[in-house]
Amino acid sequence: MFLIVILAVAVVIIYFMSRNQSVKNIFRKEEKYYTIDDEFNAKRKERQDEIDHLLSKIGKNGLADLTEKERKRLDELSKK
Repeated sequence: MFLIVILAVAVVIIYFMSRNQSVKNIFRKEEKYYTIDDEFNAKRKERQDEIDHLLSKIGKNGLADLTEKERKRLDELSKK
């Protein structure tokens, strides 16, 4: 009898939670970009942040501090 009451309460709670929009938004995948421009600007910012990180590393210890992979990546990013 006790198990049936707990099950009934759980069903009622789940029903009301499913009707609540804020609970639905928790489980929905958030859209990252709204327009093509937003996507372009976000990617451009990511590239710029990566360039800034590499240049700050060069500024602290010189070009010799970069690994070969980082040098190639900086070269690729500077061409875009």
